[in-house]
Amino acid sequence: MDCFYAAVECLDNPALLGVPVIVGHDSERGVVSTASYEARRYGVHSAQSIRMAKRLCSDLHIVEPHFERYKEISDAIHKIFQRYTDLIEPISLDEAFLDVTENKKNIELAIDIAKEIKFAICKEIGLTASAGVSYCKLLAKIASDYNKPDGLCVIHPDNAITFLDKLKIEDLWLVGHKTALELHSLGIFTVKQLRGQSLTTLTRLFGKRGQQFYDYARGIDDSPVETRNVRKSVSCENTFMQDLSIRSNVIIELYHITIELVNRLSESGFVGHTLTLKVKYADQHYPTLDET
Repeated sequence: MDCFYAAVECLDNPALLGVPVIVGHDSERGVVSTASYEARRYGVHSAQSIRMAKRLCSDLHIVEPHFERYKEISDAIHKIFQRYTDLIEPISLDEAFLDVTENKKNIELAIDIAKEIKFAICKEIGLTASAGVSYCKLLAKIASDYNKPDGLCVIHPDNAITFLDKLKIEDLWLVGHKTALELHSLGIFTVKQLRGQSLTTLTRLFGKRGQQFYDYARGIDDSPVETRNVRKSVSCENTFMQDLSIRSNVIIELYHITIELVNRLSESGFVGHTLTLKVKYADQHYPTLDET
């Protein structure tokens, strides 16, 4: 979906159409959940501090999130998906993979299904959606982001490498900011440069991730569309209204967060394997530490 949270708010309040809108808690430590395309023109983006967003756009309209409403719209969209296939893997409220190889309507071309779904979402719900069509999840995900908003992009097997060669390393699915910086430090800024690295080099530098990088740079992704999402992590975090600068206060708050995390693990029936600690500073820098 295109700017999903902001789009839903505009759907429910047409006065917001055409103006810069963000969804987030308007507080000193608030963070932008979603920014409309009008807001993005000012440099506003998700995960940015509300304070910075206000500096960039003085006419910004800040809307508190309504997650129950977003879930309601998401469910309606999934009902449209289910007209075509039951092989649906949700990524988030506003994004999902669909395997339409054997679809309920016996439509031959996936692009025709994508067009029908986009039309139904627009007509029945009033929102625009972008779709990516390809032979694997990796390229379908990349394609879905390529022509936003209201886009439709198809990547065929015979032009996958040509398409990938246009991309920066950050455009690869699952390559986040930290991983991108690691690759940049090795002089790898594009997918084409990544493909120039041997499997031996990548596995030596990145372990198991090296195989994934090697495959992704070649348009290889054999992961199936999984209809049952198995939860792989449990997390707990807190944002403080004021900086914690005294060590003892940090330890106290860390203790409370740890207790809450243990309770969540107990309720879900999980046992931890790897513990990750993330500390976010006032300048939005957030180093992480993993221990297995």
